[in-house]
Amino acid sequence: MIALPRARADSLLGSLNSPALLKWQIVLQTFWLIALVQAPWSMKGFAWTWFVPTALSIPIYVACCLGVFFGPLRRLVWNAVAIVSVGFVLWPVNAMALGYVVIGLSLLAFEGRLRTWLTMSVVATLVAAVWHLLFHVPLIHVALVLVSGVIGGVSNFVYVRSARRDAELRLSQGEVRRLATLAERERIGRDLHDLLGHTLSLITLKSELARRLALADPARAQREMEEVERVARHTLAEVRSAVTGLRTGDLASELVSARLMLEASGIAFHVEVPDGLDLPTSAQASLSLVLREAITNIHRHSQATVARVVITRNGQDFSMRITDNGCGGLAAHGNGVSGMRERIRQIGGRLAIDSPARQGTTLDIGLSLVPCLSESAA
Repeated sequence: MIALPRARADSLLGSLNSPALLKWQIVLQTFWLIALVQAPWSMKGFAWTWFVPTALSIPIYVACCLGVFFGPLRRLVWNAVAIVSVGFVLWPVNAMALGYVVIGLSLLAFEGRLRTWLTMSVVATLVAAVWHLLFHVPLIHVALVLVSGVIGGVSNFVYVRSARRDAELRLSQGEVRRLATLAERERIGRDLHDLLGHTLSLITLKSELARRLALADPARAQREMEEVERVARHTLAEVRSAVTGLRTGDLASELVSARLMLEASGIAFHVEVPDGLDLPTSAQASLSLVLREAITNIHRHSQATVARVVITRNGQDFSMRITDNGCGGLAAHGNGVSGMRERIRQIGGRLAIDSPARQGTTLDIGLSLVPCLSESAA
């Protein structure tokens, strides 16, 4: 059986983070009920013999259908089988009940066990053959039970398997980020402990020595306090460097995180990066944040199927192009874009956006590394 990640809701929609395709299935299957009543009415006219059992079947179907999508996963099979059973009971008086059988079989594929769904499809086909003998249902309908059930089931089976793998990948991505954050915090904790433990002990010892020498040897006491000042300034610089390591972005790590996010959303991600970027710390931090914002926009809003990041380095000229084939229409002055422009401006770069409606989005970032290098040297 396909492994099913547990989400906040123990239901099909909850476990798959409510994919849009499943929501559309609920809508379409609800509208199908109109044909269930309209078709026999137009062919036979109104008659209580078919109308009453049809009307009674509708609330049962709706309850079972909602149970498939929103109810506990352990009851999915029973709800799907109940829909198939209602279809066979209603079939002798309403030929459109064939839809109940086909829908029930396709919903059964959401359960994830291939054997269960295929076995039920074969059993339903055999029952339909018996119905052909007992109630003279058209033989073509018997074939439709097998063909439609298999085709619809294959589609749902493959889709749910893919959606569940995506959900597992999202969980893995979150776990990777959590572990990376934890490891970074532990690194900073170790660095601060190593830096401050020894240095504070040294400052304490020299301060005590200066206090004892303050009256007996003022000149030496002054030298000791100057040494304390020097050590304190040096330690402050090291602490700032360690804390900067917590805040500084890593462009390579951000690309890995971007791949995890986009591929979990079904978006193909292509990266072209030269070897040995060797970017200044301030530039790399800003570029990482801009990349993160751009990838988040693609993930949430673009409806793209392919995204690409191309990074080039020609001497001191650096460029990064981020493209997607989504819906485009990115606002040139939205909050997210304004933040990206501000970060690029701070490192002396430039940002150009081309986002025509329904033609994807392109972000071009250009940067001369000379100002950044001089800034870091200063």
